[in-house]
Amino acid sequence: MAAEAEVLDELHRLRARVPQLTGALAASVDGLVIAQATPGVEPEGLAALTAAALGVAVRLTDATGQGDLRELLVRGTHGYVATYSAGSSAVLTLLAQDRVNVGRLHLEGRRAATRIGELADAATARTTPPPRTAGDKAPPRAASTSTTTNTATDTTTDKSALPTRPAKPPRARTARSARTTQTTQTAQTASRAAQTSGAPQTNGRSTSRTTGRSTTNTRTTNES
Repeated sequence: MAAEAEVLDELHRLRARVPQLTGALAASVDGLVIAQATPGVEPEGLAALTAAALGVAVRLTDATGQGDLRELLVRGTHGYVATYSAGSSAVLTLLAQDRVNVGRLHLEGRRAATRIGELADAATARTTPPPRTAGDKAPPRAASTSTTTNTATDTTTDKSALPTRPAKPPRARTARSARTTQTTQTAQTASRAAQTSGAPQTNGRSTSRTTGRSTTNTRTTNES
């Protein structure tokens, strides 16, 4: 948190005003240390226990109808542990000797807690972005979108600028077509040759038949 130095200064001033204090710690309500001046006591463990005790105390005040929690005071054989609410996001825990003036402890503790709460809330407000409302405009599109569009346009332009491929010349006859044509021509030639050779044979047959008939007629005349 950005207010750590200011909070630590406030803890030192508090210990100077109340000499019977043996330790002071400011922590978040989640149990994280903000600033501490607790010699001989582990600050991380104390912050975690403070958050746990704070949760129980809040439930206790809610269950009994006592309103919001303001402070929590625990007395042991050797002294006091006092916890004060510090704004909406922090708490102040003080360790004091048994001979401390409890009234003076509460007076100075509440003042310091108010000051620390202001510092903690201000630091939280600076680090938290404001929530968006319905009237807020949508953020501008990223530059990658326009880059992609320009790239697509350039690609289209480049394709249209490419030279057209020349038309392919008509392919020559394939070997199969040549063989088919040659076979057809051979068949036609053979057919013509057959027709030419067949005409005399037909005439010869007719002549033989006529000669035979004349011979028969001659034989019949001689017999008569």
